[in-house]
Amino acid sequence: MHPSLPLALTRGDPSGIGIEIALKAWLATHADDQPAAFFLVADRALCQAVAQALGLAVPFETCQPADATRVFSRALPLVALDAATVGRPGHPDIADALGTIASMQRCCELVAAGEASAVVTNPISKEILHRVGYPHPGQTEFMGAMAERLYGIKARAVMLLWSPTLSVVPATIHVPVACVPGLVTQDLIVETVRVVARDFTDRFGVARPRIAVTGLNPHAGEGGDMGREEIETITPALNRLLAEGFAVTGPHPADTLFHAAAREQYDVVVTMYHDQALIPIKTLAFDSAVNVTLGLPFVRTSPDHGTAFDIAGKGVADPSSLIAALQLASRLARSDALARASCPAA
Repeated sequence: MHPSLPLALTRGDPSGIGIEIALKAWLATHADDQPAAFFLVADRALCQAVAQALGLAVPFETCQPADATRVFSRALPLVALDAATVGRPGHPDIADALGTIASMQRCCELVAAGEASAVVTNPISKEILHRVGYPHPGQTEFMGAMAERLYGIKARAVMLLWSPTLSVVPATIHVPVACVPGLVTQDLIVETVRVVARDFTDRFGVARPRIAVTGLNPHAGEGGDMGREEIETITPALNRLLAEGFAVTGPHPADTLFHAAAREQYDVVVTMYHDQALIPIKTLAFDSAVNVTLGLPFVRTSPDHGTAFDIAGKGVADPSSLIAALQLASRLARSDALARASCPAA
């Protein structure tokens, strides 16, 4: 993947804040000396309507991906999406679901075709997409399916929430809490840590990442008094990983793992379920955290927040997390390009 290629940005749910923060991100970054150039896969009429409603002076230019980097300095490049919008800001409509999926799919296809360097996704409403038969719990799982379809590989898609302050990975993601104990297996933990370690080395440049692993139960099970998963599942998994040479520690009580002193002892935390990971990072780095899908043959990032229907159309959405996602995607795509150049047969 050539590092000068633009990033492909999805539109997200058109009734959320995705288009607004995309326009604000262009305004904030297009004049930089070394911008993370991107194009937006969206309907031009939608973008113009958002810009006009919010008073954002953003010029648009519909173009091919190959022209996006050149266009970026003077206008926000749009790759046309034939999907008129029905929903209004804050009021999503099921009629827009297929267009949202089409934007995601098109971005993945353009990266696979070598026309973009990475995929950056705006927030979606999973509830809306599920009503038209979207089979995935979230965008992470969708990206894994696209990797299989476009690259012919079975990808183990792993969700990383990254920030300069803290990096966390939930081993189980969008599942009910009641299902977590049955899903946490030795193989799940081992496979997740392997993916995390590989991508932290290959893409983030950490030679031997220090990976802390949480317990499942309060106080990491308190020696079996509060649950036996730590004894019967997590510790055996960590022993397997130690035997393979990984720098893993745990299982740690999750409630003492995220204060400042503890964070100095690791590069990333693998947790057992969604909220163990997302509560601390959204508390410590809400505006700067980035969602990264590890384990893919391409780079995918996303802002670490949702559609924010409650503030959509009000002009107050903060683009900081999207800007961070664009910048990180550009950085990781460069790492990918360098790795591929050094290992052309890979």
